Parts: sequence; C-alpha cells; structure tokens
Amino acid sequence: MKGWMYILECSDESYYVGSTNNLDSRIIQHQNGEGANHTTKRLPVKLLYYEEYNRVDYAFYREKQVQGWSRKKKEALIKGQFQDLICLAKNYTENGDPEINYPIP
Repeated sequence: MKGWMYILECSDESYYVGSTNNLDSRIIQHQNGEGANHTTKRLPVKLLYYEEYNRVDYAFYREKQVQGWSRKKKEALIKGQFQDLICLAKNYTENGDPEINYPIP
C-alpha cells in the first residue's frame, strides 16, 4: 500500500508533518477539523510539500525523521533546496564539516 509524508502550514504559520495512505482524504480531514490536535486548533491548513512512497511504513518513518528537523531545515526541503539540508543538519551545525581537517588541540 502506498504512503505519503506531507508537510502542512497552519494558520499560525506553524508546520505539521504527517503521513498517510490516502493524501487527498487526509488533507480533507485536516481541513474539516478531524485531523491531528495540532491542526484542529490552527485551521485552515495548506499543503506545502509531500513525498510518495511504495509503502506506508516508509512514509511513517520519513515523517518521524522530518518531525525532528528544525524549521529552517523543513523550509529548505519545502523549497527544494536539497543542497542546504546537510548544512542545516544538527550534527553538522554542532560539529562542523566532516570534510574539513580541523587541527587537533
């Protein structure tokens, strides 16, 4: 069964990341206030981004991954700025570029 990971923008400009096996139906549920608690309180919502997977469990895994991202990293994904995803990764921003040979103190 196919699955989708999606990102919605809520009326308060927050992002909601979810996954489903029927994207069209799920967006309608969100708009009708039948979706997640987060979106129910922040209607209307707007679909900004989605990815399609061959299996719904892959979409669920991707949802959990993207949920942990910073707002800036989610925005890079939404805008298709894939080259920025590495630079915005937490490990990269905390530890620097692994390709650079830093001097050992």
